[in-house]
Amino acid sequence: MDAPFRLSVLDQAPISEGSTGSDALHNSIDLARLTDELGYHRYWVAEHHGTPMLACASPEALIGPIAAATSRLRVGSGGVMLPHYSPFKVAETFSLLSGLYPGRIDLAVGRAPGSDSLTAFALQRDRRQVAPNDFPGQLAELLAYLGGTLPADHPFSRIAALPGEPQRPAPWLLGSSPQSGIWAAEVGLPYAFADFIQPGGAAIAARYREDFQPSEWSPEPRVIAAVWAVCADTDGEAERLAASSRMAFALLHRGRLVTVPPVETALRFLAEEGIDAAASGRRSILGSPSTVRRAIEEVAREYGADEVMIVTITHEHAARRRSYELIAEAFSLPGRR
Repeated sequence: MDAPFRLSVLDQAPISEGSTGSDALHNSIDLARLTDELGYHRYWVAEHHGTPMLACASPEALIGPIAAATSRLRVGSGGVMLPHYSPFKVAETFSLLSGLYPGRIDLAVGRAPGSDSLTAFALQRDRRQVAPNDFPGQLAELLAYLGGTLPADHPFSRIAALPGEPQRPAPWLLGSSPQSGIWAAEVGLPYAFADFIQPGGAAIAARYREDFQPSEWSPEPRVIAAVWAVCADTDGEAERLAASSRMAFALLHRGRLVTVPPVETALRFLAEEGIDAAASGRRSILGSPSTVRRAIEEVAREYGADEVMIVTITHEHAARRRSYELIAEAFSLPGRR
């Protein structure tokens, strides 16, 4: 029986030990082609800066090639970290993408830096002082550009024409905290919660639905729950493959940035350090197709999610491809059989 929710992909463009950032970016396009064929609903690319582990520093640059290489997927940012940018520039960029790929472009935005504080400062154009914490104002300005609703007396109203009109992207708000859910409800945006960062957001999603104000962007609340998952032929093999990301994130928490290590290297590290599966405090969905399906269904029920978005990092690109294939088969997605 097919699931009552959609399945989608969040890609962080992982860089494996022994490979390059260029390899990772080409792997992203390859994975997008595969998941398009398999019947996943949307494909979002993340934004992270200053790390040797992830090549996803510029989702707006990667969205175009992915959309060109696919035909059915909605493609978008997961997300654009708006505090780094001019809202007008973001609106222009995603308007242009929407003009090229009508009806397929999503613009999900967040307020996290996607980096450490030094890298965030390096991203600033004006470095005389730290950028202000004015995300609600930035979001309102961005939505006004996209919706053509800047007041006539706004200082920028004269330059508000966007290059991809009449097409426009579908905006979403990302988050992993109560405040993000409050903002999404107030402005009437669909909401994507990063369970793989902060598990246990069901109450945040429930409050979002309860407080939601209908808007031109969405007549009713919509929730994506983004989860961490690795699927393999057996539970044991999935646990084994997950060792690579566990080692990488364990070192990240110690301030060491590394590429995604091979499985055997990671298994030795985890054993020597005595790090078990629950050490990170994050939810990991690992196992065979039936195990993963049950766990994803539980997350969807927990959040009342309309969609579950899956992020997977493995050392071998083939293992990541296989994980998405097995999940597609487990849920009988309407792609190739």
